[in-house]
Formats: sequence, C-alpha cells, structure tokens
Amino acid sequence: MKKPLFTSKIKTILVAAVALAILTTVAVAVSGGTAPGQNVVGTLLSPLRAGVAAIDRAALRVYDYIFSYESLQAEKNALEQEILAMQEDVRTAQEYQRENQRLKQLLKLSDAHEDYAFVDGYIISWDASTWRSSFTIAKGENAGLAVGMCAVTENGQVVGLLTEVGSNWATVTTILDQSLEISASVASSGYTGVVQGTYSSEDTQLLRMNYLPTDAVLKNGDQVVTTGSTLYPRGLLLGYVTNVSLDETGVAKYAALEASCNLDGLEQVFVITDYAGS
Repeated sequence: MKKPLFTSKIKTILVAAVALAILTTVAVAVSGGTAPGQNVVGTLLSPLRAGVAAIDRAALRVYDYIFSYESLQAEKNALEQEILAMQEDVRTAQEYQRENQRLKQLLKLSDAHEDYAFVDGYIISWDASTWRSSFTIAKGENAGLAVGMCAVTENGQVVGLLTEVGSNWATVTTILDQSLEISASVASSGYTGVVQGTYSSEDTQLLRMNYLPTDAVLKNGDQVVTTGSTLYPRGLLLGYVTNVSLDETGVAKYAALEASCNLDGLEQVFVITDYAGS
C-alpha cells in the first residue's frame, strides 16, 4: 500500500510556512506605511508587472530593429541607384571619348579630302537573319541620305552601301554581304575588278575580287580601292590582297581580300553625301 504524498506532519509544516510568509508580508507593509491588502496585492502583481515590462522592452527592440532594417534598406536602395547613375555616367563619358577620337580621325580625312561631305549615323540594330550582312542607322532622307551612298569609318575604310533609306533611318549593306558588288581596282597596278562579300568557316572577314586578267600580277598586302561612281568617290579603301588564284573557269583570276574595316564593335559610321565630281 502506497504511503500518502503529504503526511499530516508535512501538511502542518507547509501551513506554518504559508502563515509565516503572510505575517512577514503584513509586517513589512505596516512598517512601510502601506495598507496591508494593497501591499500584498502589489507583491503578488510585481512578477506580472515585471513580465509586462520585459515584453514591452522586447517589443520596443523588435520595433527598433524593424525600423532600422527599413531605414537601412532604403539607404541600400538609394546607394544602388547612385551606383547605377554613376555607372551610366561612366559609360556615357566613355562613349563621348570614343566619339571624340573618331571625330578627330574624321577631321584628318576631311583635311585630306576637303570636297567630302559627311553625315554621321549611329548603328541602332543589326540584321540577325544573315551574319553581319547589314545594319540600320538612325539617319535617313531627312539628313540628305540616298540609296547607293557609301558608308565609311572615320579612317575612310568602306563599310558598305546604303540599300534602303527611310525618312529617319537607313539600311547599310556591308561589304561582307554576297549580294553587294563594288567596282574596284588594285591601287599599285591599276587592275580592275568587282569586289564581293564572302563567308569563311573560320568566321573571318574576307572579300573576293573577281574578273581580274589572267596575266595580272598581285602581291599580298596590295591595297584594293573603289573605282568610284556617281554616288561615292574613288580611292576608298576596301581591303588587302591575301591570295590570288584562277577562278572556276580557268580564264580569269580572283584575289582573296581581307576587309580593311573591322565590323566587330562598330558603333558609328559616316556616310559620304557629297564630293567633287558627284
């Protein structure tokens, strides 16, 4: 048989302890000048008040954390916007620097050919249907452009011909396009032919000069230039001879050319709108 948890002796001790605690509380209250009942209630509520105060302090810390987080997040967003603006300023400055360098080179070209009149145009899109065969510039008829005009770099290297022109845009078909044919001559010897775009498995920018005489003698590195037309002048650089062979008929030669202009990274072109003899 189990013994009771609290024996009569233990119960007596507990009752005595509770009574002693109550008497002690009343004595302290009386000595402090506070009503015994009020002091007892205050004593009993003190842990609750302490708990509430602790919760209030914790809530205040949470509020401060949330407010500080929101403030830091706002500062972070503001700093990110400032960084983006600074990066844009850097890009703009770099674009201006590149444009300034191009215009300096164009000035040299203009000094050498005072009769040339130019209209500059920034490339706004490339034709994705064929590999770098054509692109669009943000200038057109309103700027005096017309089909057949020649687009060059700031160094006078031929980029291509204008094949479509709208009021404020124009399509430039590059010299790499197989559909484009430009009358040309070898600057050192005067041999004439027709330069046409071609494609290579090595993804190089190659041209082909067709219809050369069978007895034509050319050297690697010879410059090939335009013979001119009613819409663009003669003497514009197209490319450099890299190889000479007989064509498929065996009665004429052709020369492989490396294009003088590099289309990679091209941002701006200059269209020759007027020149002496046009």
